[in-house]
Amino acid sequence: MRERRWATKPQAAQYAVVHPNTIDNWVAAGLIRAYKLGPRLVRYDLAEIDAMSTTTAAAREVAE
Repeated sequence: MRERRWATKPQAAQYAVVHPNTIDNWVAAGLIRAYKLGPRLVRYDLAEIDAMSTTTAAAREVAE
């Protein structure tokens, strides 16, 4: 099992080089998960962002 790399929404957005609202859009679309670790504590797994971007890059290569 892979190790989770937790990040806040601003950290995840900076990591993915997107706006924080994009993180919300990805969660709503089911591309990544938001992990609620407490009443007000939400974290995102950077490994899921890596996996999503790898899948997206592979899809682009097939389309070209």
